[in-house]
Amino acid sequence: MQTASFFDYLKFEKRYSPHTLEAYKSDLEQFEEFVLDTYEINEVSNIEAMHIRAWMVHLIDQQITPRSINRKLSTLKTFFKYQLKRKAIAGNPMAKIQPPKSGKRLPVFVSRPNMERLFEDFIYPEGFEGVRDRLVLETFYTLGVRVSELVNMKINDFDWAARQVKILGKGSKERLVPFAGRFEQSVESYLLKRKEIFPEIDEPNLFLNDKGKSVNSGFIYRLVNRYLSMVTTIEKKSPHVLRHSFATHLSDSGADLNAIKELLGHSSLAATQVYTHNSIEKLRRVYEQAHPKAGKGPAEN
Repeated sequence: MQTASFFDYLKFEKRYSPHTLEAYKSDLEQFEEFVLDTYEINEVSNIEAMHIRAWMVHLIDQQITPRSINRKLSTLKTFFKYQLKRKAIAGNPMAKIQPPKSGKRLPVFVSRPNMERLFEDFIYPEGFEGVRDRLVLETFYTLGVRVSELVNMKINDFDWAARQVKILGKGSKERLVPFAGRFEQSVESYLLKRKEIFPEIDEPNLFLNDKGKSVNSGFIYRLVNRYLSMVTTIEKKSPHVLRHSFATHLSDSGADLNAIKELLGHSSLAATQVYTHNSIEKLRRVYEQAHPKAGKGPAEN
């Protein structure tokens, strides 16, 4: 499809790197092979938008990611723009092509076994620091709060009789999140220790640092990163990972998506749907292991 002059153009005029040139060459060779085998087309002037769309479908069928497909389409866009400039084609077939949308990045979360290690097996420091640090981690995982919500949490936000806590979320939007007796015991233990260490401090915010001042976001980020580093090798170890873990494990246990939405304080269900990924993967594993049509089910007796 007259590619030699195109690569000279990229190399000498555009000054593309050898690595980029190799990527462009690979993309164009794949496209050339497809249109030749499928449509018996070997002239660039005969390429239409329908041929490019068919190639996109072919790539999707091969489970090529949207990001990789977009990169290949970028190669074609540059190629046909060059051919149009040199009047080798009457119109640009890429003008009518809509690239596939890249899916949202899946949330990073800590596995159930590692969360159990964090709360069941890990030995926390003695005294106020250990009780507070554990409660910070428990609060993220039990209530699914954002870091700003935890930092601003007040002692009087808790309704002990109803076992629920008022969370002030984004846009000053309030929501009520329930909690169980075990978490209540953790909060009570912390408040007793706090009163013992800082008897003269009457700070309304729940969490205090080692000097008796309200914690800030930086303090919480460092705390969470330190403890998660001890139980998981995931790259990202921020407070939001614990919020993701809260939502993912609820979804994996069959919790209603609308209920998870309310607990997280999401304004729309679309933001919550990303947490179904783990349940989908679990269903896929069950299917592959047990369904006779999957080819991986148990052997017949």
